[in-house]
Amino acid sequence: MCAPAPAQRQTLIAGLWHGAEGEVRLAVKVTAAPDKGKANAAIVKLVAKALGLPKSAIAVAAGETSRLKRIDIRAEKAELAAALDALVGVET
Repeated sequence: MCAPAPAQRQTLIAGLWHGAEGEVRLAVKVTAAPDKGKANAAIVKLVAKALGLPKSAIAVAAGETSRLKRIDIRAEKAELAAALDALVGVET
């Protein structure tokens, strides 16, 4: 899950976002405006680069026009878990 903030000054992964119901999402900020999928494309590019995966392995699966999105990532489970832990600063 992802909680993006479009039209920001810089593109980055800002850590974790904690929702009111206890859900945890990856917080991302992108410079692209939420216009015609530009912000979604920027999110895909950012997440792919951060995880060391090709863009074709990342897709916005739900919430294309919503502020909260579900991102599908096609990768080996152990490698993905390690990459996500490193990304958010969890030691394994």
